[in-house]
Amino acid sequence: MFGYFMFLSAIPGFFLSSFFFMLLWRVIATDLGWPEINYTMAMLITFTLWVAVSPLAAVAASRKKWGK
Repeated sequence: MFGYFMFLSAIPGFFLSSFFFMLLWRVIATDLGWPEINYTMAMLITFTLWVAVSPLAAVAASRKKWGK
């Protein structure tokens, strides 16, 4: 049950992360001459990064737990 509420608390963080990613991308992209991305593309990139990093974070957390 506790994990379910942790999942729900991550949802606003996802949308904020996507928004900040889009804003920072605009600053960097204009300096480098890259095309800008919209909010939907920022959400896709953020989701991809979260899916790639979450297993690594889970392994790091479990190693810390086993090390105690």
